[in-house]
Amino acid sequence: MNADLHCHSSHSDGVLAPAALAARAAANGVELWALTDHDNLCGLAEARAHADALGLPFLDGVEISVTWEGTTVHIVGLGIDPAHAPLERGLSAVRGGRDARALRMAEALEALGVREAYASAMRHAGNPSLVGRSHFARVLVEQGYAPDVSAVFRDYLVRGRPGYIEHEWTALERAVDWIRGAGGVAVVAHPGRYRMSGDQMERLFEQFRAAGGEAIEVVSGSHGEVAVRTFARLARQFGFHASRASDFHAPGESPVDLGAGELLPEGVQPVWLMPRLQHRLRQPA
Repeated sequence: MNADLHCHSSHSDGVLAPAALAARAAANGVELWALTDHDNLCGLAEARAHADALGLPFLDGVEISVTWEGTTVHIVGLGIDPAHAPLERGLSAVRGGRDARALRMAEALEALGVREAYASAMRHAGNPSLVGRSHFARVLVEQGYAPDVSAVFRDYLVRGRPGYIEHEWTALERAVDWIRGAGGVAVVAHPGRYRMSGDQMERLFEQFRAAGGEAIEVVSGSHGEVAVRTFARLARQFGFHASRASDFHAPGESPVDLGAGELLPEGVQPVWLMPRLQHRLRQPA
């Protein structure tokens, strides 16, 4: 199935409105779509309405920022109930730390000569509780510090680089609990992006499984062929279901367009076949 279960709208660090994402997904042949904005649920109603109008099956989703052993890890929730109050309260607490981090990041970038870093990032984000690294990355591209967003992340916004700011997000177990409480399935997003040893990755997966996590992204916009094979093997080893996603943010910026990644390899269990997601699946009216 051409499922795309991780992407971002203008309600977090993407550039397209949920309606435009729905249209793009449908035009690209996506057969099952989820919107998973960072730490907020604001775009889901619009995304769902437009997906239904286009005949595109849809799952409500979210991507939650987690700190695990000093590393930022992202956990996607699929098939969540957006009206679940404990989930929204938890996400509100996570968002509360974003603006403080953004101010510190702006100070670090302005020390390098970036002009009006915070105000410029806010122009892209529109909301202080939603501003993130991608918004600053676009500012650095605009001001000529790097040719594209990928180069900004590599040279400025990762650990050890001048624009990186340490921040404590929520705990892994808490994020999984919010997702499960809202009726959803917890998924480790783009595991190939994390700078971890093999032992660390297995320890992450062990703790994630113990907390109630049930799936990992085997196919992601940031996974090459080797990573896909590696995480397919680990999904089988840990008994996880496999998810497929582009992690699309913007045309011309994301390495993989909506629905354009490779299909899941044989021998893994697709996450969308889980009974809980089949029950949650929003079929078109």
